[in-house]
Order: sequence, then C-alpha cells, then structure tokens
Amino acid sequence: MLSSIFIFFLLLSLIPFSSSNGIQHSFHGCLSPILTPNTFFTPNDTGFIPLLHSRAINLRFTTPSTPKPELIFTPLNETHIQTAVKCAKKHGIHLRFRSGGHDYEGVSYTSVLNPPFAVIDLSKMRAVNVDIPGDSVWAEVGATIGEVYYQVSEKSKTVGVPAGICTSLGVGGLVTGGGYGALMRKYGIAADNALDAKIVNANGEILDRKSMGEDVFWAIRGGGGGSFGVIVSWKLKLVPVPATVTVFDVTRTLEQNATNTLHRWQRIGNEIDRDLFARVIIRSNENKTVTTTYNALFLGGTHRLWSSRFPELGLTKADCIEMSWIESVLFLAGYPRNTPPSVLLEGKPTFLNSFKAKSDFVRTPIRNPEKDSPFMIWNPYGGKMSEIPEYSIPFPHREGVLYKIQYVATWTDSESKSESKKDHVGVIEKLYKYMDDYVSKNPREAYVNYRDLDLGINDKDGGNTSYEKASLWGKRYFKDNFKRLVKVKSEFDPDNFFSHEQKKVTAIEDLDVTMMISN
Repeated sequence: MLSSIFIFFLLLSLIPFSSSNGIQHSFHGCLSPILTPNTFFTPNDTGFIPLLHSRAINLRFTTPSTPKPELIFTPLNETHIQTAVKCAKKHGIHLRFRSGGHDYEGVSYTSVLNPPFAVIDLSKMRAVNVDIPGDSVWAEVGATIGEVYYQVSEKSKTVGVPAGICTSLGVGGLVTGGGYGALMRKYGIAADNALDAKIVNANGEILDRKSMGEDVFWAIRGGGGGSFGVIVSWKLKLVPVPATVTVFDVTRTLEQNATNTLHRWQRIGNEIDRDLFARVIIRSNENKTVTTTYNALFLGGTHRLWSSRFPELGLTKADCIEMSWIESVLFLAGYPRNTPPSVLLEGKPTFLNSFKAKSDFVRTPIRNPEKDSPFMIWNPYGGKMSEIPEYSIPFPHREGVLYKIQYVATWTDSESKSESKKDHVGVIEKLYKYMDDYVSKNPREAYVNYRDLDLGINDKDGGNTSYEKASLWGKRYFKDNFKRLVKVKSEFDPDNFFSHEQKKVTAIEDLDVTMMISN
C-alpha cells in the first residue's frame, strides 16, 4: 500500500508544471508588477466567459467544445502589451491578440493547433485622437471603426476615414488585412491611407514607422493580422467628404428584371463615377425567389447623382435620401433611420450569429448566379482601386477587378447543434465550387480579412515544400506579394513567435516560418 502511494506521488512529481494552473500562476507572477484590478481573468473567474464572448462576433466559436484560453489579459496601455509579450516568450505561452473580434475563423480568440494559449484582449485600448489641421487620426487598436468615425465627425462634418462598413470592426485587425468600405472607389482602402503605426515586436519593443522600417510597415498594411507583431495603434489619413451625401437602398426581384440589371451593373459598376459606391446584396428565400438590393453611397447631392446613375436600375428621386456623411455610416451599417450617431460609441455589432464565409474576386461578368445561393455581397471596384499598383501594399486586388464577392452562410444557435450547420456549410461550399469557372484564376484570389482556413486544402497540386504548401493560400490572399511577405516575416520574427491556424493546410511537423503569413 505504501509503495503504491509512493509511486503515485512520484508520478505526480514528474508531471510538468505546465498545467493550466501552472501557466496561469507563472503568467500572473510575471505580470504582477503591472497588474490592476479586472485585467487578469482565468476560467475560474465569473467574468471569464462573458469577456471571452464579448467580442466574439462569430457564435460558431462560442460553443462549450470550442478550445478556450488558459487566461485573458486586458492591457490598459502599450507598456502592458510589452510586458505580456515578454512574459509569454519567457514562459513559452502562445498568445492570441483580439481587437474587434470579427475574425471569421475565430483565430484571434481560440486555437486548436497551439494549446495552451492566452488571449490578450485589447478592447480597453480605444483612445482616438483627431488632428483636423494635420488631416489625420491616431486610433488605438481596441477602438471600433465606428468610434473613430464618430470622433472624427464631432470635429468636422466635411472629413471622413476610408475604412470599413461594419462599424463594430476593431481598428487593429481591419487595417492589417486591408479594410475596404464605401470610400474605397474614391480614396482606396484603409491600408492605403495608413500613415504610421505603433507595433510591439517579439522582443517586446515598441516600434513606429521609422524604427520598424519601410519593409515591415509595408507588410502590416494588408499582410494580415497576428503574423508580425502586436499593432498598438494606427495613424490614418482623413479625407474630404461633402457636407451632404446621398444614399439609397433599392431592391429588385427576378420579376423586376433583376438578372439583366445585375448583369449591367457588373459591366459598369467599376467604371461609373468614383463618387458612387453601389454594392449589391443578393438573397434567396424559401420560395427560391432571388432579390438584389443596391445599397449605395454617393458623395454629393441627389441632383448630381442623377448624372452618375445607370438607367437599368430604375432609380427615382424618391429612392434617394440626402444626409451627412456620419449618418450615411449608420445607413450602410444597417441601423434604423434616425438612430443617433452616438450609438457608434457602444461598439456593438448589428449582427450576431454563427456563420461561415468565403470570398472571390471577379474579373469577367457572370451571367447567371446560382439561384440556390446563400447570402452574397458584391462590392464594386474601379476608381482609385484600379490606379494603385498591386504591389504598393500586400493587398493586391486592383486593376482588372470588377467586384469582390463575399459568400455568407448563417445559422442560429439551435441549428448549430444539429445537421443544419453541415447543411449551411455544404451550401456555401457547393456555391464556391460552382463559381470556380467565373471568378479570378491562377490564383483564385481571396480577401485575407475574410479569413478562410479551407483555402488550399482541396487543391490537386499541394506542393512538396512548406513554401509550396503555404503558397496555396498565400498567393490567393497576396498574389506575388506573398514572396516579399515571407521575406519580411523571416527577418522580423525569425522565431515565429506570432503564428496561428492558417498552417492547417499542411502537416504540423512540416511547418516553418514561411507558413505564418496570414490574417
């Protein structure tokens, strides 16, 4: 009996102190000089799950079976981030960094390939400093783009920020992946308008544009979040917007000649006045009836919009609404009319469900979209987007792109527990396969901010080396810019401290630093 007890305690002594309690204890001890109340949470704390789910936009990753972090740390300043990085490196703890929580595959707050891990939640770092004379705004990464829009509009009604449509997007992840929005045809995407940044590298050093160097600054503007360092804040350019803009939301069904109208839009959507951004939202209902809704912003009054419209839409003056630019932000984000702009300070999403999404870039008009398709959004390109060289930043989708497609399949929490989840994902996979003949090729391009861990998995030629396998998704996101990203990554983070799940396309033991360039 005594020998059995002795063996039992001997075995216990051989268990490494890398258990959950050990990780939490070591990390807490390392952070203790900077810790303040309500900044360090473990699964034993009542606030742990609410905090973990607070910015998890995709409910697909909030189930009980979803891998959870060992702890969550909510830094209050850049020094806290530096300390967290140093402590994690010292104790061999993998980190995930979350700002807005819109990560489509949940990689910013969960992990299946790198346990154990900790989440550094940046939601308390949301300072916004607007400099109207300097035509710029500094925004900490925890601020949502809606908060930035609001703060800018409070200083001036005639400047805006070229960034996202969804107002609960975190500034940090938005710009690192590109950040398209309603001003893109006029001014380009958010990453095109990034003037400076502060980043914490794998050694815990804070660097700005000058100290990080132009190669790294190039890489973080569209090269994907979570790959190079922790973005602390962005300096974004302010651009002129009219005091009065015009919006409209016009729906057409198949019975109203929607197919011909959509085909016409594909041919001219990237050529019309760059002051007009008119995206198309395509839905099908239970009766297999397809509707197309043209959701638009025009940088000017209704009288000038009239010369920029396309007649096939049948737009009337009654469809057009004049308002301020900040009001148009709410309109495009889907808020009810007369919602006060101050709602943007809440940073809450206008949608919250389980979903799977994919993306495509179209260079030749599609005649007949699949009727049994899930929710789709077609975003027009052209204008400024066609003038910026595809190598200017990592985001390469430029000249020749007519529009970008986002495919989205959603389901409710009750459905996610049944076969309905597989059905929804199956529909989007079927549509994605169907569209292969109609979208960009060699590579079939994808948008890195719509992270898709399935990219490259089913490619016939998987390649032999790590680089070749990484290229299956790397070239889709970045085209030829992928090579330069790999070079910057290998020099700036040689030990691959910042990494995540896009490496799923290959065997874990075959990974190296070249696999880590992704959003």
